[in-house]
Amino acid sequence: MTIDTLPYPADLTDGVVSLRAHRRGDAEALAEAVRESVDTVGRWQDWCHAGYAIADAETWMESARKSWLLADGFEMLIVDAASDRVLGGMGVNQRNKEQRFANLEQRFANLGYWVRQSKQGRGVATRAGRLAIGFAFAAVKVARLEIVVAEHNLPSRRTAERLGASFEGMLRKRLVVKDESLDAAMYSVVRGDPGVSAS
Repeated sequence: MTIDTLPYPADLTDGVVSLRAHRRGDAEALAEAVRESVDTVGRWQDWCHAGYAIADAETWMESARKSWLLADGFEMLIVDAASDRVLGGMGVNQRNKEQRFANLEQRFANLGYWVRQSKQGRGVATRAGRLAIGFAFAAVKVARLEIVVAEHNLPSRRTAERLGASFEGMLRKRLVVKDESLDAAMYSVVRGDPGVSAS
């Protein structure tokens, strides 16, 4: 079996934010960003809790490295382009690599994101999302990206809309948050959409 993994990117930046792979020294900064964000990100992501420790960050980063090497998903940090301060996370994940139709390989993946609480509302997720979408189409070679957001997670839904994603409908009981099944909005971005770069 051939694994079509990708090298870590070195040039995903717009001059304000950058996307980069996790580094071994990132655990403390990542844990601090997660703990800061319990009141906002923690409402929608069970992994974001007040007890998130450096060991949790290290476990996550190791899982992300393995996922990248297997080409199953590509998790990156959002960082300040000038200072390299951790601003959040962005992932092209849950990648479908198997589905083929005749001679067309129909690859799709999920786009997920979070921004630390002190940097929310400043366009960080939108900037990083544009970089991730370009990466997904140009490097990962997906044809479709899906953004699945809890119905009442309005900030994440607004980010999907600012990224130019199309709202496709409400999926019943699609996500589980705090042991509760929630309806979720499905958005998509496909290669060839207006304003979407594939290079």
